Amino acid sequence: MQHYSPYEIIKGNPANGLVLLADHAMNGLPPEYGRLGLPETAFARHIAYDIGVEPLVRRLAGALDAPAVLGCFSRLLIDPNRGEDDPTLIMKISDGAIIPGNHPITQEEWENRLNRFHRPYHRAVSQTIAQTATAGERAPLVISLHSFTPAWKSIVRPWHAAVLWDNDSRAVFPLIERLEAAGDIIVGNNEPYDGALRGDTMYRHCMTPGIPHALIEVRQDLIADAAGVDAWARRLAPIFAELNALPELHVYHRHPSRTGAYEG
Repeated sequence: MQHYSPYEIIKGNPANGLVLLADHAMNGLPPEYGRLGLPETAFARHIAYDIGVEPLVRRLAGALDAPAVLGCFSRLLIDPNRGEDDPTLIMKISDGAIIPGNHPITQEEWENRLNRFHRPYHRAVSQTIAQTATAGERAPLVISLHSFTPAWKSIVRPWHAAVLWDNDSRAVFPLIERLEAAGDIIVGNNEPYDGALRGDTMYRHCMTPGIPHALIEVRQDLIADAAGVDAWARRLAPIFAELNALPELHVYHRHPSRTGAYEG
């Protein structure tokens, strides 16, 4: 069995205090999984990864000299943005596509995917955040990037970008304010999704320890090519730099989650 890295770390200056994350950056699979019984075309769809996010995060990490962690495996294999006990961790069907390689699945294979992909990715995220906190001697600011489809079940989504969050608004409101300042885009506030998801990446690495954070999604058609990625990198880089310069976004403070009480 060939070695397959479940994550990639982009080096940056941790003393800057900013960490970028991209859970669904890539659509890769180790060779032994084939295509999970799906046609190749499935891996060009949003069900396999967040279209446009990988090049966008690479551009932003370079522009901001920020470390970033990218997931290298398809969310069809196992979803890094889900808790280990989430029933949607390994999907049997996604947006109408049945995934033969995921059903039936043995408990042994379920655990194998956790050990080979999900857990190493989250260890890399934890280590990168910890290194940044140590280097900067303060809480880091963590920004997670995703992308969403222009329409869902024939319903057109009007938002150009969306900011999703649970109950810690420290970075959220300044981010929305700056995104809307140019007056040329519509920004969703917990639309088209609600950002409170117990056990997901932001819950695990930011809500639980009290680290300032935000999750931003960009509509996929806007970053589906190099020109779109360039435009959004130029839009987002100065905004992220402004947020990172705010002292209040480098303070630990645990907010209660809308999903219920924390364990322990």
